[in-house]
Amino acid sequence: MDLPQRKVIRLKDYDYSSNGAYYVTICVVGRHNILGKIAVGANCVRPLLSEIGCIIENEIPILSNTYDCVFIDKYIIMPNHIHMIILIVKDGRTEFAPTLSRVIKQFKGSITKQIGFSVWEKSFNDRIIRNMDEYKRIWHYIDNNPAKWAEDEYYENI
Repeated sequence: MDLPQRKVIRLKDYDYSSNGAYYVTICVVGRHNILGKIAVGANCVRPLLSEIGCIIENEIPILSNTYDCVFIDKYIIMPNHIHMIILIVKDGRTEFAPTLSRVIKQFKGSITKQIGFSVWEKSFNDRIIRNMDEYKRIWHYIDNNPAKWAEDEYYENI
């Protein structure tokens, strides 16, 4: 029996533990709106988080404490997904840096353990931020995401 080939979503031969800025999106399985809600049409700055959304928000700063060279520079928890800018910054003293996949796996696993079940899609989407203009564009996109929820590609009016 031929099984379908899984799509490769990471950049081939790229070291995802190298210094850099990464734009990451993590989605809830089935895109169910379980992380919070946004009043569509309101000029919302931050979503009203559910209990699970609050657990996620409390877990985000722990990533920087878990890994000395990992920093969450910007994030937003939307009703069915999360956007983050993750910085990996190795200084001369840091010999080991986790891969981006390891950071996300630890993050998802910690939340799963706290709530007792997994809410996550199998993988995550990432983009290597290549320059300051791209960084600023992504930073503003994350910042304005709640106000544009009805236009979001992940929007589900359920």
